[in-house]
This record gives sequence, structure tokens and C-alpha cells, in this order.
Amino acid sequence: MKKLISIFLLLVTASVTQAAYILIPMDLQQKDHLKAYGVAYWVLKNDVEVHWLLNYRGGSFMVKDAKEIESECTVRGVSFEIIADAKSTSILTEIADPEVNMEDVKLEKAPKMAVYSPKFKQPWDDAVTLVLKYAEIPYDVVYDEEILKDKLITYDWLHLHHEDFTGQYGKFWAQYRNAGWYQEQQKTLEASAKSMGYEKVSQMKLAVAKKIRDFTAGGGFLFAMCSAPDSYDIALAADGLDICESMFDGDGTTPNYNQKLDYSKTFAFTNFLCETNPSEYKKSNIDNTMPRVQKYGVTQKNDLFTLFDFSAKWDVVPTMLCQNHEQIIKGFWGQTTGFDKSTIKPNVLIMGENKAANEARYIHGEFGKGTFTFYSGHDPEDYQHRVEDPPTDLALHPNSPGYRLILNNVLFPAAKKKKQKT
Repeated sequence: MKKLISIFLLLVTASVTQAAYILIPMDLQQKDHLKAYGVAYWVLKNDVEVHWLLNYRGGSFMVKDAKEIESECTVRGVSFEIIADAKSTSILTEIADPEVNMEDVKLEKAPKMAVYSPKFKQPWDDAVTLVLKYAEIPYDVVYDEEILKDKLITYDWLHLHHEDFTGQYGKFWAQYRNAGWYQEQQKTLEASAKSMGYEKVSQMKLAVAKKIRDFTAGGGFLFAMCSAPDSYDIALAADGLDICESMFDGDGTTPNYNQKLDYSKTFAFTNFLCETNPSEYKKSNIDNTMPRVQKYGVTQKNDLFTLFDFSAKWDVVPTMLCQNHEQIIKGFWGQTTGFDKSTIKPNVLIMGENKAANEARYIHGEFGKGTFTFYSGHDPEDYQHRVEDPPTDLALHPNSPGYRLILNNVLFPAAKKKKQKT
């Protein structure tokens, strides 16, 4: 492998003498936006620097020309342009203009990726693993055992599967308690908890949540979607409390536990209340799924959220995370469809919102030396993805703006040495 990389670098060096660049446009001229991220990641894996041109033609990528990169773009169906050195200089000069809301961010090293996902089969898919596979970006699957054995230290980036860190099995009890997959999931998780020395699944999940907290605090990049963000913060806030009714863990709850939650322990959310009805398909009032319909009248036709326009030169991180060829994104449901804005901590940055529904869809914050990004909803290209629905075929959605937000988070750690301006 090292020999192949050395050959590749020699070929790239030879190409540099021709003073040409490859520009991978990310505006409407791009045939496959999602696979373009995969190409950028592949180039980084081969130790070649990538320029991420923020706000230039939808957040385009630029790299020194090499036939191997051209071939990779062609094979993957990614649009690219060969530009002369003078043109690349002209682009960088334009971007450097202080009056222009653009920035050149150099991506240096491909992050090592981990996805938190169970070994047992579940009756739903995960948008992140779908898009990573489609974009051909490699990742490892980790779950409770690996995390509790401190395997996270070997990774840069972690995605949380649509997990219920509260130990309530997704609050699916009322509708699916007789389903084979639900019973098997509960049985498997209970056995796993006991094998690792925990009396209850909720205790094991809390321990996992704390390991993830430490991973982030130490400089890790955490990305979570759908039910993972709110269930994660609920678990942290409920540390030392029992919020699981008897059908989940065999005994009752801590009396008045909603008055005892500790919001100082959470990442993003505060002043929320847990849903105490075990039959209610909802964990807390962080989740805006039903209010957005019943109170604000959101339907599929008017369900949209808007990305904020940040200063590329001053707010580099949110600008990276919001790169897109569309500013208005189609909404989509999930177990947690939107985050009620009244429950979001004031120091957390809202990057995308449905103002009419009083909800945030895309938020970002810092925790210790690391960062977290939470994205609500399940599948950006399947409006109301239900349990046991088939996975989305991303070949039918190669230009999905909603999926691009996921992939922005994949490349974000590659620029982690980029210092924010103050």
C-alpha cells in the first residue's frame, strides 16, 4: 500500500509541473454532488491537499491536476474541469478579496470515520451510512462494546445511529412491543448490558453516552441525526435518575424526575421536559414533530428550512457546514423531526431553521476541545420514512442538498487546524 501511495505522489508531482488544476464544481453544473465528496475524501486519503473553495460555485473543490484524479472523477461520474495555473490563481485572488464572502480552506488529512450502529438488524436504515456508501467513503461500525472498551480514541469523527440513549427502546413499546424485531432488540441489549456488568440497558447507554462525551471533549467531531441528539442529551441530564417505566427496565421511575434533570450536563438542549407517558411516541418536548403539524400547520408542501448565510472569512466552521447549491432545503420527518428552538442553549449555533414552525433543523456547538453537529429528521429524500420502509436509492438523488449537509460534516475535520478569526 505504501508503495502504491508513493507512486501516486510521484505521479501527482509530475502533474504539478504542468501547472494545471482540477476544479470540481459544486454548483448546478455538478452531475453528482454526493460522489464529489467521495472524490475529495479519496484524494485526501492519498495525502494530497484539497482546496475547499467556500461559497465559490456552491463550495467547489480544487486540487492539483493528476491523471489518476481525473480518472477517478470519470469513473465515479463526477463533473470536473481542467484549469490552467493562471485561472486557479485568479480564483484564489477573487476569493481573497475582503469584500467577497468566500474563503479558501485547505483540507489536509482524511478523518478516520466511525458510525455507531448495532450489530443486530433493525427495521430502518440510516441516512448517514447510506450516503457514505454511495459516496464511497470508508467507515468502521462501532457499538456499545467497542465504545466502552475505549476504541473511540482511534477515530476522528463519530456518527450516532438513531439510537435511544435513555434505555426506552425508541419509545416504540405501544405500537411494536409484539413485533419480533422489537423483542429481539430488547433481548439482545439486555444481554449485552449484563455481559458488561450493568443491571439495566439505561445504565449501559448512559455509560456509552459519557464515553462519547469524553471523546468529544478531547477533540472529537460528533455528528448525530434524528432521535440520537435529543435522546443523548436527555440521558446526560438524567444521570442518577430512573426515567424508564417498568416495561423498559422492570421497575418504576424516580418520583418527579422532570424537576431533577441537570441541564448543565447536556450538549445542546436545556429546560426541556421528558415525556412521562410510556405509550407516547416521543421522548421530550425537544421534539417538534407534532406541534409543527398541529400548531403551525406544516405539511409536505410547505415543509422547508433555510440555511443561514455566514461570513466565510469570519465564521469559517458554520460556512463549511452549510456549503450547498441550495439555500432552502426540503423538510423531512424523523423520530425527531425538528428541535423546538425554546429548548436550545443560547451558546449553540442554529445553522438551519423552519422559522414558521419555531424549530431548528441543523445546529452546531463546541464541547471541550471538540464539536458537535445535530441534524434533525431521518432521510432527506424520503419525507415520511416509516419503520420497515426500503432504503432510499441515492442514485436517484445524486444532487440532494439535504444529503450534502451530512457530507459537509465528513470533510469538516480535515480542516480542523484552520484557526477561526477573532
